[in-house]
Amino acid sequence: MKIPMTEYLRIDLERETWECRVCGHEIGSAKASYKEGLLVHDRDPREIHPPIIDPDKYRFTFSPDPEWVRILEFCCPGCGTQVETEYAVPGHPPLHDMEVDLPALKAQWAKRGKEAEPFSGPAVVRGEGHGH
Repeated sequence: MKIPMTEYLRIDLERETWECRVCGHEIGSAKASYKEGLLVHDRDPREIHPPIIDPDKYRFTFSPDPEWVRILEFCCPGCGTQVETEYAVPGHPPLHDMEVDLPALKAQWAKRGKEAEPFSGPAVVRGEGHGH
């Protein structure tokens, strides 16, 4: 049974793996962080939040300082869907934001039965909606 965990992630309970809900790409073991199996783009925060005032004249421009913050974009290696975004301190490892109790999740869904099986995923059709 495949259980949706976020908009773009699901867990295959039989195989105990993370999967992309858009393309079905196997991301990695559900016993580890899903981020380990995703592509990571380390963005300069000034690309996302450009300076509001002239950085040549002012030290503080209302734009995040790249020496203090970085933006990590995590994407599916299969289809390029952006799965997660994280603001982090430079040099700090990505956050481990979800730790799943697989035996408890399996027991919970076993009680619900096949009738309660979740839908297949977001309404994204390849070639439409995503410009990757």
